Amino acid sequence: MANFSKFDILNVHHRFSTAYHPQANGQAENTNRALKRILEKTVNNNPKIWSQKLEDALWAYRTAYKTLIGSTPYRMLYAKACHLPFEFEYKALWALKRVHLDDIASGRERLISLHELEELRSLAYENSKIYKEQRKKWHDAHLKEVKVFKAGDKVLMYQTRFKFSPGKLKSRWIGPYVVQKEYPSGYVDLMTERGAFKVNGHRLKLYNENDPVRNGEVCFLSEEPIT
Repeated sequence: MANFSKFDILNVHHRFSTAYHPQANGQAENTNRALKRILEKTVNNNPKIWSQKLEDALWAYRTAYKTLIGSTPYRMLYAKACHLPFEFEYKALWALKRVHLDDIASGRERLISLHELEELRSLAYENSKIYKEQRKKWHDAHLKEVKVFKAGDKVLMYQTRFKFSPGKLKSRWIGPYVVQKEYPSGYVDLMTERGAFKVNGHRLKLYNENDPVRNGEVCFLSEEPIT
């Protein structure tokens, strides 16, 4: 509870996401994917040293231009571009000129920089909003199939926490289950012998008893499914 009280003080809105459904936390997944790509190119054939290269990967990611916000994460935090190490020598004279300010002038400079930072973040928010709307239009235009389930349908569920090694002998599709109710948000209530549980509709597909090819290898597990 102490952490949540700090969120209230700092005006941080804590949002929860669904476990084992990365689409619900897309921004974090995109960041992790970008860091993974950077590490893949820096560790070469020695992946065990990835932790030693992590700080460099984070520095590269934070100083790189992001189309989504129209800026770099570094600039969003410090309101200025990140100077590379070889630029420090050329910026020394500029820094000395900025240091010798009286208290009043320094306060004015600080106030101006805070206003500039607020404007920069507002602009980044608008750029992000426009970019996401464009991506949504593109996604909706290329959406091939919309999964619609109704009460009584038999479905298979993709098991993201399958306990056995899938390989060629095991399938990640388990079931079939019976749909009890579908929600506008995309969640579906499935019925089992032990009761109902909720699952995201993206993890489901219709079960056709007369089409073994469509169903694939199906595992009939007596244990309670892990949702």
